[in-house]
Amino acid sequence: MTTKKLPLAAVAAAFCVLQSFPPTAIAQTSFEVPRVSPKATVSQVVGVAEVKITYSRPGVKGRVIWGGLVPYDKVWRTGANEATTILFGDNVTIDGQPLAAGTYSLATIPGPTEWTVIFNKKTDLWGAYEYKQEDDALRIKVKPEAAPMTEWMTFSIPTLSTDSAEVSLTWEKLKIAFQIKFDVVNKVLEGARKAVPAAKADDWRTPLRAAMFCVENKTSLDEAAGWVEKAIGVSQNYYTLFGKARLLAETGKRSEAIVTAKKAIEVGKAAQPPADTAPAELTLADWEKAK
Repeated sequence: MTTKKLPLAAVAAAFCVLQSFPPTAIAQTSFEVPRVSPKATVSQVVGVAEVKITYSRPGVKGRVIWGGLVPYDKVWRTGANEATTILFGDNVTIDGQPLAAGTYSLATIPGPTEWTVIFNKKTDLWGAYEYKQEDDALRIKVKPEAAPMTEWMTFSIPTLSTDSAEVSLTWEKLKIAFQIKFDVVNKVLEGARKAVPAAKADDWRTPLRAAMFCVENKTSLDEAAGWVEKAIGVSQNYYTLFGKARLLAETGKRSEAIVTAKKAIEVGKAAQPPADTAPAELTLADWEKAK
């Protein structure tokens, strides 16, 4: 009889000991271990919009990847663990196809000669197990390319301009890529049209920045003319005058641009402290040479 009672006594004793520990002490026994496919992010501001990819990075580890570990013609999570996600901070075009600003899960359907890249509205997926095509926001087709060996799957944004970038995926000896493009000009102009009227009475920099953006992007030059005159009205200095000279040159008024540039240099040299007039002097020399 005694032998039957001992296990019960031991259980009771263990229960009492367990109950003597506060809940926080039990919770503190949890710990984290490294993932087989570690988590990663890549982010980039393109123009004025953020692009951010969050994913997990599986390794090749001597395995056959394409057509093996990753089957052809089936939806792939394009990574490991949770679904890969991509965030676009503003409306974007992807290989020329429009997509609204937001965060999407990014899946693919690999093939030997063509891949489908999928931007899906559901982001809280584990892998592609709960993927539904009716939740797709956009699908594009891309061609895989040969690439140097990459052990750990990698997303990158290797090329960049003022309003566009390339997003690429490399793994094993393969690469796919697509182009993203934002309407930066209209986005900046939208902001400028709000900021210039709201600028303080002594703020010449805001209208000048707006005008110079137009000059550099060869857009809305009539609007830029009004902004540069507003800047000069607040402060006739080297920067506002040289800005006007650049605008005049851009609109084909080279003679007026030369006269205004000379005035800008004169005003800049007379300022206390003197302005760095070298950019205007170099530009003026080019204009006079081209007369």
